[in-house]
Amino acid sequence: MGVLNFVKRAVAWWDSQTLNTQLYTWRKGVRVGEDEQGNVFYQTRDEKRRWVIFSGEAEASRVSPDWHGWLHHTWDEPPTKSPLAHKSWEKPHQENLTGSAQAYAPAGSIRRVQPVARQDYEAWTPE
Repeated sequence: MGVLNFVKRAVAWWDSQTLNTQLYTWRKGVRVGEDEQGNVFYQTRDEKRRWVIFSGEAEASRVSPDWHGWLHHTWDEPPTKSPLAHKSWEKPHQENLTGSAQAYAPAGSIRRVQPVARQDYEAWTPE
């Protein structure tokens, strides 16, 4: 089983970091911070490259807007040094739930476990 795990780490990116990413992070990465989901953010010593090591599934929607802006060089300082000011009406970040059991399903959708009885429709019956 050890060889299989090594091969999986060498080529699979969806479960964790690949072996190559782990070596690159070990050699050139400087840990910048961690978000509330356990994702760890790194950059090179010269601050030119930035990346994230996901805790669990590698899903881009799991990166909050604060860290997303830092990753894409929208601002220079990470949220750990210079947190963004949030408005009182802003909701907390939520990952994309499309395709999961928690995805939004409107009233009348066949994906609802218990369909809601419609109040705005009355079936036609002949006299």
